[in-house]
Amino acid sequence: MPRFALIGKKLGHSWSKKYFDEKFNSSEWKGYEYINLETDDISTIKHLVQVNRLDGFNVTIPYKRSILPYLDDLSQEAFDIQAVNVVKVMNDGKLKGHNGDAYGFEQSLLPLLKSHHQQALILGSGGASKAVQYILRKLNISFHIVSRSGVGMNYSDLNETIIREHRLIINTTPLGMFPDVNFSPDLPYSALRKEHLLYDLIYNPTETEFLKKAKAQGAVIKNGEEMLILQAERSFELWDFGR
Repeated sequence: MPRFALIGKKLGHSWSKKYFDEKFNSSEWKGYEYINLETDDISTIKHLVQVNRLDGFNVTIPYKRSILPYLDDLSQEAFDIQAVNVVKVMNDGKLKGHNGDAYGFEQSLLPLLKSHHQQALILGSGGASKAVQYILRKLNISFHIVSRSGVGMNYSDLNETIIREHRLIINTTPLGMFPDVNFSPDLPYSALRKEHLLYDLIYNPTETEFLKKAKAQGAVIKNGEEMLILQAERSFELWDFGR
């Protein structure tokens, strides 16, 4: 029977296995299996696939970009984003990368967008950030990247004027994720207004410090749970039917 996995460095926080275990316990998918595979070396991915007899897998932190050299093919979307979180094991054993994060983010964001959400700040520059950037370009929303890595703006550059001009702020970093729930990106939160929409890709906890501080200022908030569910379902479509 088909076997799938989540591959990352540390997976104690992961929700994916529980989600797919519940899905695969239904009569329609009885016998399908989903496992967690932790690795410190993504270059061994083909060996992991063979040893564990995988038909497909998800990729999470920190390998969404570093896995690219070890894949045989990419979907057009994954190529454009240059990040992968879904891999299909083809019939000939080759690995084809896809990006389901972009789909999940877009579908969960669209119902919340208003006409004044024309400028965005994206916190972080990793693989998840690449998917967010791709969707904002698609939606014609201009953005600036804010990071500690030297990409784009630095957090020290942010002031009240910049925050007020950018009414969509998306956190793609793990800052505030369980178990380190008391942390949040360094922003002048007092500049937030009810016109702001703050989206956190984190889903555990359901309300991060980032979102709590935004909510206290009257901003609209959204966590990453719906995005996660949507990308999980997209993953399964790609594994079971994608070629």
